[in-house]
Amino acid sequence: MKLRRRLAFHFTYQMIALSVLMLCVLLVLLFFLLKHINNEEMKRNFPAGVLEGIVAETITEDGVVRLAEYWNVLLKESDMWLQVVDTGGQVIHASNTNSDIPEQYSVSQLLEIQESGRLGGYTVNWEMDLAYEEPLLYLLGRVDEKADWLQSWFVRFQENGVVGPEGSVRLGEELARLGGFLHVINGEGEIVQAIGDRSAEKDSYHPLEIIAMQEQPGTYSTSITVYRDQRTGHTWLYHTPRENVANKVSVMQEVIWATVWLMICMLIISLAISFWNGYRYSRPLLLFTGWFERMGRGEYEEVLTPKDRKRVFRRNGKLRMRYKLYKEVIHAFYLMANRLAEAKEERERLDRNREEWMSGISHDLRTPLASIQGYGYMLENAPEEWSKEELREMGTVIREKGDYMLDLINDFSLVFRLKSRIAPQEMSPVDVNELVRRCVLKYVNDATWSKASYTFSGGEGELPVNGNANWLQRLMDNLITNAVKHNPDGIEVEVRVEKRPGWVAITVADQGVGMDEETMANLFERYYRGTNTEESMEGSGLGMSIAKAIVEAHQGQVEVWSEPGRGTAITVLLPEMGDRAWDGADEAAATGLRRS
Repeated sequence: MKLRRRLAFHFTYQMIALSVLMLCVLLVLLFFLLKHINNEEMKRNFPAGVLEGIVAETITEDGVVRLAEYWNVLLKESDMWLQVVDTGGQVIHASNTNSDIPEQYSVSQLLEIQESGRLGGYTVNWEMDLAYEEPLLYLLGRVDEKADWLQSWFVRFQENGVVGPEGSVRLGEELARLGGFLHVINGEGEIVQAIGDRSAEKDSYHPLEIIAMQEQPGTYSTSITVYRDQRTGHTWLYHTPRENVANKVSVMQEVIWATVWLMICMLIISLAISFWNGYRYSRPLLLFTGWFERMGRGEYEEVLTPKDRKRVFRRNGKLRMRYKLYKEVIHAFYLMANRLAEAKEERERLDRNREEWMSGISHDLRTPLASIQGYGYMLENAPEEWSKEELREMGTVIREKGDYMLDLINDFSLVFRLKSRIAPQEMSPVDVNELVRRCVLKYVNDATWSKASYTFSGGEGELPVNGNANWLQRLMDNLITNAVKHNPDGIEVEVRVEKRPGWVAITVADQGVGMDEETMANLFERYYRGTNTEESMEGSGLGMSIAKAIVEAHQGQVEVWSEPGRGTAITVLLPEMGDRAWDGADEAAATGLRRS
């Protein structure tokens, strides 16, 4: 997968994963907050809140009630029992019940439980579940000692709906022992009698206060037990202190606070993830910035400092997980740094060669120019003093020096053209076998090059390449003259042409003095030759550089073998033309070299 697609995919799935994570965290927080609100509500409305929770969470399928196990544990710990009654009065589920609790209820029994909230010696809370087609009745019962005590006190001590004078002392002793107090109120809520400690804290009750204390007992400092005397209209209220009092907060307030806490938690999580992402993705950027700074200073050799390498790579050389996303970028940085380092070295080498080249060229131009200038002064000052033979000799020297300088300038021009490569219209099919044979034959028949002997061995048939005949001739001239010039008289120059897979190979070999490693390494450098005056007129010093440029312009390759004292072999590989291209080429164009 490409870097662009992988980055897009990475950040896309990361955003999706982040969204899913945030949603999961939100749901978990919401669950715990709702659980907290439910627990607080249960504390405020115990035991009615327990019954509401049981009804809300219990599932009934095919007459089977599925009650969560923790409700059974809570019922046992609180010494309460639960029954689920269907429309026929039959108990279809029972938890923690005793043998004195019926398994079937009549209409009158259920109505009595509804009116009195009592079943035998048990106080009963009830609630209907209307979520199904046939409603179910949930009964939650418990032994309420406070209600039993209150009924017992009413029977023993009441006189005309209040506690009699004799009973007040005895009841006060029992209340002191139990730690509670008793209020007797009339129909308007006014306290007509108060017995026990803290009983004088209130004067009256407003109409909804007693109901609220029964519905949410957990929000008051005392829990009450109520007994109403139907005959006198008085109501006895037994208060007992509570150890844990829940805050009396409305449901809306709790929802608001829950929302605020959710937002705070989400904000903290978002900031934490943002800081983590920023730290994770800024580290590679800081690393890249350090690279750019070092590369800006030209320090290409040290892409990574030792500290950076420990941070990016493991001991086994593999990238660490946090940097694998940028592996192509890191690889590209290394590749670019290597290329820049090579380019820097190449530029420094070229600068050195250019200085040597310019120094050599200046020397070679200065030498013939000095000769021309000297003869010019001589002819200018006293032309009548020179004989015809001397004037002819001076003219010959001036012409030779001028020809040398012209050749040098032509070589500069050729190097410039080769740098721009050969234009396609200058290329045509060329038979290398025939071209090389004629080049060798030219030197065999030239008496000025008779100090060396030449042999030629060609390939079988035609060996076509797509090239420029004139430039290929110049290539052969440079290779052969280079072999002759730098070897003693009598050297044998062997020229071979052969076919290799996909290539046509031309080899120019001799068994002369050979070259050392430094000379071989700089063989094709422009103007790499000695600058002594004895060889200054032997050539421009660009011969082998031009030869290599011609080969590269033909998309070919050059191979060099040489050893001091054993000779030199230079092999040129040119791409072979396909058979179709050669068969369809114009024969005259293919042998154009014969007319040149």
